[in-house]
Amino acid sequence: MNFRIWAFNVVATAKKPLGEILQQQNKLAPKDLDAALQFQALQQEKSQESEKLGSILTHRGLVSERDVAIALAEQMSLPLINPEDYPVDPLFDNDQVSVKFMKTVRVAPVSLDGSMLTLAMADPRDDETMHAMSLAGDCEVSPVVGLASELEQALEGWYGDGKSRMGQLLDEFDDDGDGDFSDQDVAHLKDIANEAPLIKLVNLLLQRAITARASDIHIEPFEQQLKVRYRVDGVLRDVESPPAKSQSAVVSRIKILAKLDIAERRLPQDGRIKLRFDGQSYDIRVSTLPTMHGESVVMRILDNASISLDFSQMGFDEDILTPFLQAIDQPHGVVLVTGPTGSGKTTSLYTALQRLNTGGRKIMTVEDPVEYQLNGVNQIQVQPKIGLSFANALRSILRQDPDVIMIGEMRDLETASIAVQAALTGHLVISTLHTNDAPGSIARLLDMGVEDYLLTSAINAILAQRLLRRLCSQCHSVYEAPLGLIKQLGLQRLSQDDPLLLYRAQGCESCDYTGYQGRVAIHQMLTMNDAVSSAVVGKLSQEKLVAAAAEQGMNTLQFDGLKKALAGITTIEEVLRVTQDCS
Repeated sequence: MNFRIWAFNVVATAKKPLGEILQQQNKLAPKDLDAALQFQALQQEKSQESEKLGSILTHRGLVSERDVAIALAEQMSLPLINPEDYPVDPLFDNDQVSVKFMKTVRVAPVSLDGSMLTLAMADPRDDETMHAMSLAGDCEVSPVVGLASELEQALEGWYGDGKSRMGQLLDEFDDDGDGDFSDQDVAHLKDIANEAPLIKLVNLLLQRAITARASDIHIEPFEQQLKVRYRVDGVLRDVESPPAKSQSAVVSRIKILAKLDIAERRLPQDGRIKLRFDGQSYDIRVSTLPTMHGESVVMRILDNASISLDFSQMGFDEDILTPFLQAIDQPHGVVLVTGPTGSGKTTSLYTALQRLNTGGRKIMTVEDPVEYQLNGVNQIQVQPKIGLSFANALRSILRQDPDVIMIGEMRDLETASIAVQAALTGHLVISTLHTNDAPGSIARLLDMGVEDYLLTSAINAILAQRLLRRLCSQCHSVYEAPLGLIKQLGLQRLSQDDPLLLYRAQGCESCDYTGYQGRVAIHQMLTMNDAVSSAVVGKLSQEKLVAAAAEQGMNTLQFDGLKKALAGITTIEEVLRVTQDCS
């Protein structure tokens, strides 16, 4: 077969434009395509050359690399190669085909069958590269579509020096003469922070966190190391980190992205980063804090697309959900969601707001910070520096004629008192508290100074919440519960099955060998009924208050967790880990 004619035929089979295919696959919005095409045209006007459309789209985070590869494969009527399809050993020596050339043009030989070379290509429309590989291998070329990152990984595995991607980026610093990252000169740090290698390194940290489904990134400086950890499913996990000498440069780059002052290293700062990755938008909250060996940085990753505002998907059982919905459907009163930081309280409040967000209600919130934007809801960001506190915002909100008020957190007596008064004057108020369980919220509000008779009149219900890791659906195993454990935890009252089965986390590639993937909520519901009101007004002890609520049907967080363990949603070990300090 004549190579040139064959290559021409491949290009000639291209049917629809790449952007049109991505739109048909619902991967790309028309406005984003128009913006990318305008940028491409502008490039061409300036330099007579332009970046490929797929490259523009991925660099801007409008679509994922895989989305482009799938569309390209459809456009060219070619197969898409998977990572496991690459051979273990290289087909050519470095003397035959330059590794630098293959990395530059983003190709990798996959198989050689007689005189036919199957070649993975990031851009199979590049006939010049196919011609060059045909000459180098003295063979014909059959292209397949490959992801650029997977091509690079395959080449690195065959010909690389064993260094990680982060190690390679740090080598680029040294090559550029910027190896001394500890320089305290602000101007020099700013220059380094805007260099390509550091931009790539910080982007790599962010992209790996998103890929790992992390909720937070912790960058912690110590005397001999810079530690990076991701919080995945509520548990911190160590990951590959840059060297300690790069701390100032890495933090400076993050500060630039978050629009913070890189010259201020003595005081805490808060900012936000807007990021697009794999076609999704992410809002990243950034907090910096001075420590002994530099600034500690924590980044909270908020994915607007992945938030689930569905009570059933969050793990609400019917015996909890029914009274909770009855409480938030009341025209007035206070509904509280309580639990420690990171227990999903805000998500529960947003889900409640979504249910209440109808045309007949005006909803206003005061939050610190506003985590997710809800259409039709008036959301206010607290700004203490200018005097816009929770209490001050609440006073103004009450003059806006709202039906529903959401308070991000009741932190002090002033805020709690205004909220209670608002509930007593015909408003529905939903808010959060930081307590270990639902009955503890009563004690907390009383300690703040709220009068007991006002609490019993205003509060509809209190929901306590924690998050447990879900068992990985691909790798868990089943075992018979030991008799001692059944007696210790009272499991027999929850199930009449014989034998009583529990589930164990195993670990596989799908869950990154943790045995868990995702999280589910467990709950405790306290309804302000006559028995509980009498206990509060009668100033009974916490134990008697809990007993009165239990007689009216309130269970413990551990009870709900054990039910989920028996249902195969989580493990007994996970339930005990999370509920050891709960009633």
